[in-house]
Amino acid sequence: MVARLVKSLAGHDKESLYFVMREDADYVYLVDGALKLVENPKKKNKKHVQPIVKMKSDELEKKLMQHMPIRNEEIKRFIKLYQKGI
Repeated sequence: MVARLVKSLAGHDKESLYFVMREDADYVYLVDGALKLVENPKKKNKKHVQPIVKMKSDELEKKLMQHMPIRNEEIKRFIKLYQKGI
């Protein structure tokens, strides 16, 4: 799920969109570029998120795999483009 857009299914952030920064066996670490920043991602159970299959950022995935820094503005822009339907 890394570098994919997901929708929260449970919790106070239900229906919110997030970008998956990393994952482990049971959890994903989510950012939105505004409230949940790259420096402090939200830890959420995998059962409580739904991947948005058609939305994946090759550019951001490449940066993650090469351990390059990703800026919060890039995440925010990616989410905004999805919401506009681009």
